Amino acid sequence: MPTVDELTRVLRGSSLRVTGPRLAVLEAVHAHPHADTDTVLRAARASLGAVSHQAVYDVLRTLTDAGLVRRIEPAGSVARYETRTSDNHHHVVCRGCGAIADVDCAVGHSPCLTASDDSGFVIDEAEVVYWGRCPACAAA
Repeated sequence: MPTVDELTRVLRGSSLRVTGPRLAVLEAVHAHPHADTDTVLRAARASLGAVSHQAVYDVLRTLTDAGLVRRIEPAGSVARYETRTSDNHHHVVCRGCGAIADVDCAVGHSPCLTASDDSGFVIDEAEVVYWGRCPACAAA
């Protein structure tokens, strides 16, 4: 978990002004990978005491635009946020409880970025979602 000083440097390194809500939201996403907005809001409020839904939405959008946070939205799920942004990893989602975990590319360095037919597009990201049951749901 990064310190407040480290998060401050990250924000400044992205030319973003350091504010209480930005620090609280970035800290919350680090602490709760794949968190939905409500989870981030609760964590930010626990840290700051008071922050509006709109402020959290605005901060998440700013952090996403700056590349500090990645937004994922598996089918049938609300948007989730994570700070693992520097690679092209994928996710596995539990059909039972909705838990999400990171999955590295299956073979080599980002093999999924080489499409069999790119239709002339310059591909820079691929979203692969694996679906199944987590260990707890599979055992139940």
